[in-house]
Amino acid sequence: MPRMDTADIDTDLSLFKYDHLERLPDAYRDLSEAERNRRIEAARDTLGDDLVILGHNYQRREIVEHADFVGDSYGLSREAAATDAAHVVFCGVTFMAESADVITDDEQTVHLPSMEASCPMAGMAEALQVDAAWAELDELTGDEEVVPVTYMNSYADLKAFCAEQGGLVCTSSNAADAFEWAFDRGDVVLFLPDKHLGRNTAHDLGIADAAVEWDPWADGGADREAVADAELVLWDGYCQVHERFTSEHVARVRRERPEANVVVHPECRREVVEAADVVGSTATIRETVAEADAGETWAIGTELHLANHLDRWHPEVEVIPLCGDACMDCNAMRQIDPNYLTWVLEGLVEGEDRNVIEVAPREQDLAATAMERMLEL
Repeated sequence: MPRMDTADIDTDLSLFKYDHLERLPDAYRDLSEAERNRRIEAARDTLGDDLVILGHNYQRREIVEHADFVGDSYGLSREAAATDAAHVVFCGVTFMAESADVITDDEQTVHLPSMEASCPMAGMAEALQVDAAWAELDELTGDEEVVPVTYMNSYADLKAFCAEQGGLVCTSSNAADAFEWAFDRGDVVLFLPDKHLGRNTAHDLGIADAAVEWDPWADGGADREAVADAELVLWDGYCQVHERFTSEHVARVRRERPEANVVVHPECRREVVEAADVVGSTATIRETVAEADAGETWAIGTELHLANHLDRWHPEVEVIPLCGDACMDCNAMRQIDPNYLTWVLEGLVEGEDRNVIEVAPREQDLAATAMERMLEL
């Protein structure tokens, strides 16, 4: 297994970490919804309190209707840790299941229904890749102290890397606090993997002009003089769902539905955030709609399934996707279909652990440290 050059961590590229995960057997591919629901509920009844199912906000209806908890990634992990369930089935993406494994008890086993559910944004900042960039960044910044901050939407080894280098983890809700924590301890902050959340946070803190992007695929990453003068280095990663939104989508809603309010996620481009009425995490978006007055209209700038859930959960409020018919779902979340869920649950009934996500002990300890630092904010 490859060893990092600048941190005492053994790891590998995400492509090779979970090559033991299994594909869905053919016998499970053509289940009807009625049969699937019956079999899922039968498995749940058999497993009882030994099972907790977590459904991310971006999962389809057929998944969230079977979930014990529906929410964002870190909140779901905390819900699982608060239970005594021996088996945690995380209907999300790989980095989320890793976070759950980090903060749940050793007696709890985390399962990811589909091996294909791998977040593209997390994959844009592989720990080995960041390790190589870190050495170059250290050279460019000279005597200045660089503190890394990684978004929760990253693999456990990158969280561990940040802890090893004196940094921490943040969520979209506390990114500004995490930046300030890092600036209290160093001169330059490296934020990864989401450049849009990083730039929006920089605007909130009044340091947007001191930010420079680092392209891990370019020779040198960024302009050497720009990096030397920067206070904030933004890794060139992004969410493929949220980057689809444009200021024209907001402008069109303003023209066609002038009564509508617009709420967007801070992973959106800066111009979209500036044009919105409310900006916040998936939890904030849910709260905004839940607290809206009857008859209000809200255009939602995030993954399509959450917009659909909110429209279904709050019939007194009109909820519309911000980009209309052009809105799409997350292709990674889409891999968690209810047939996979059925297969994993029936495996547990048979005493077979399928698609287990397990973070290596040292990596787990360091990732936990990075998250504990966040909790101290």
